[in-house]
Amino acid sequence: MLNPRPASVLAALTLATTAAVLPAQAEVPQALIDAAKAEGTLTTIALPHDWCNYGGVIEGFKAKYGIAVNELNPDAGSADELEAIRANKDNTGPQAPDVIDVGFSFGPAAVKDGLLQPYKVSTWDEIPDNVKDPEGLWYGDYYGVLSFAVNTDIVTDPPKDWADLLKPEFANSVALAGDPRASNQAILGVYAAGLAAGGAAGADAGEKGLAYFAEMNKAGNFVPVIGKSGTLAQGATPVVVWWDYNALSGRDALNGNPPVEVIVPESGVVAGVYAQGISAYAPHPNAAKLWMEYLYSDEGQLKWLEGYCHPIRFNAMAKAGTIPQELLDKLPPAAAYEKAVFPTLEEQEAMKTAITGGWDKVVGANVQ
Repeated sequence: MLNPRPASVLAALTLATTAAVLPAQAEVPQALIDAAKAEGTLTTIALPHDWCNYGGVIEGFKAKYGIAVNELNPDAGSADELEAIRANKDNTGPQAPDVIDVGFSFGPAAVKDGLLQPYKVSTWDEIPDNVKDPEGLWYGDYYGVLSFAVNTDIVTDPPKDWADLLKPEFANSVALAGDPRASNQAILGVYAAGLAAGGAAGADAGEKGLAYFAEMNKAGNFVPVIGKSGTLAQGATPVVVWWDYNALSGRDALNGNPPVEVIVPESGVVAGVYAQGISAYAPHPNAAKLWMEYLYSDEGQLKWLEGYCHPIRFNAMAKAGTIPQELLDKLPPAAAYEKAVFPTLEEQEAMKTAITGGWDKVVGANVQ
């Protein structure tokens, strides 16, 4: 994947093929549109409407093509998505997902298990080579960094770094935005804490992250529920370890009630790429391909950016001048991301194994 050395988020994803920006976006084949409309439905999974503006993305797709979207379990984790494909491989009914959006390391895992089918979108050349499968089985879609979303009605002195969350003033306060045994976001949250604690990239940081959360749990600071906008606003989880785009969109949705501050920590700044794929058993394969065309079009990429997610074609679109300035102005300052590191696939696999396998034994908190 990407070089894990510190780098600006906006510069970290390089176009490895140095592909020229297309002068005009390729047209989606009419035959594909017709075939997708004949299927009439797309089944998605694990797409909360406030995640990367997926609510707007789904409505945009439906409005553009007139295809119904059947939404399964919006709060599912990446592992749950792969299991949904396995469990429904002989089922063409409404419980079988056509497409998935998973953490970066789950893409190759799905390929290994034969769960995905290849498809290369019209804008394929503008997706960096280091974040896509060469055969088109999966491809990066957007990225962000882990941050702290803080309810400042309750926490009057917000944390600046991971070490702060172990202090007594954060008793019964800190939650992950997922189950670290299944959620990519939560797994990387544990990993980020391990890097901040001095862990080396890979399994070592995973193990140090487990030790960190074990200490937090023993101190009574860790809240074993999945943190989200509702728990943040209610004060059940005044601090949520969250992707910056989720935290920023959640802050906007709460509209100052309560006030929320989004903080990129001073150390352990981990950036994560998510990936798209089409189920090998998709009941609506043409609708799935058309969905991918929409996501990787300028329109789809900008809708993700409206939800504070950096779309994977960001660099190419910025070069082409197709990103509205008002969207660029809404992003956090680039300086907040200068310490961001992108774990390689190998590092992600090593730390994922350490964290998912060791959470129950080392931390012992049943997150749900």
